[in-house]
Amino acid sequence: MLNKKVVVLLCIAVLVVAGCSQAKKEAAIKVAMVTDVGGVNDQSFNQSAWEGLQRAEKEIDIKASYLESTQDADYKPNMETLFDAGNELIWGIGFKMADVLSELATMNTEQKYAGIDCFFEAPTPNLVGVLFREQEPSYLVGYIAGKMTKTNKVGFVGGMDFFVIHKFHYGFLAGVKEGNPDCEVLVQYADSFTDAAKGKAIANQMYKNGADIIFHAAGGVGDGVIEAAKEQNKYAIGVDKDQNSLAPDNVITSAMKRVDNAIYNLTKTLVEGTFPGGTNVVYGLKEGGVGIAPTSYKHVSAEILEEVKGLEAKIIAGEIVPPTSSEEWEAMQ
Repeated sequence: MLNKKVVVLLCIAVLVVAGCSQAKKEAAIKVAMVTDVGGVNDQSFNQSAWEGLQRAEKEIDIKASYLESTQDADYKPNMETLFDAGNELIWGIGFKMADVLSELATMNTEQKYAGIDCFFEAPTPNLVGVLFREQEPSYLVGYIAGKMTKTNKVGFVGGMDFFVIHKFHYGFLAGVKEGNPDCEVLVQYADSFTDAAKGKAIANQMYKNGADIIFHAAGGVGDGVIEAAKEQNKYAIGVDKDQNSLAPDNVITSAMKRVDNAIYNLTKTLVEGTFPGGTNVVYGLKEGGVGIAPTSYKHVSAEILEEVKGLEAKIIAGEIVPPTSSEEWEAMQ
């Protein structure tokens, strides 16, 4: 039986260990993100970003958090709130936050900022822009669509009409043409990343007009596209994340944009003391920043997937350069 002195010493030891553990927890670097209007559970872009930050919290000892934006006017106050909370790195998720990030980085020179889909002409030493070669996976899923269509007609639904979505759009067109030169591509922009009902209406019209596969690059609007595919028993192609789980019988592949990997990798550099402030970082196939969904095998034949691997290798080698704009697309004709 333990005497009182031993019991007291054991209690002190337990308290010291607990105190150290708590101190370590409190000492963890705080990193936070501000979502775009799609919200953290958008099954796409913002959710992928949050998953990357959660992975960083689990694996490299940071404390992760987020604030959601419901309108553009929320960006700056959300970032200011996170600044006041003592976060060492603040992420802005989406190109529309570029101006706010640049402004705040100039004001708060000791605070680190990073923006997904943000390009900065002359980023300050505490600011990083993160971009993706979205045209590369879009080319690959376009090739798949061109090979798999039975009607020689497929569709593309874009969210907002701007440069990031153009990369999805024109990369897809080039891939479709590579896979099936006779295939027609129907194109429509929703002017939204959140209006699922509009996405469903656009998709239903495209299916009615003969398209049997539709690729969306439209955030929450794409939920409506996928819902239409389920109801019409047609095919859809997802974006950003592997979206097969949303409609296992209908989503044949997805053009994955590994926002999660980018968030994780850049956050890791913060912890390691190698944060690449003052630069813009670009992720493509070569860097493992984009690709097609791992569930593609469920609907796409092994033969087509083997061809896609060959195209991927050529893109990495620079032998194929998918277009990023209407000008580049027209120059290829």
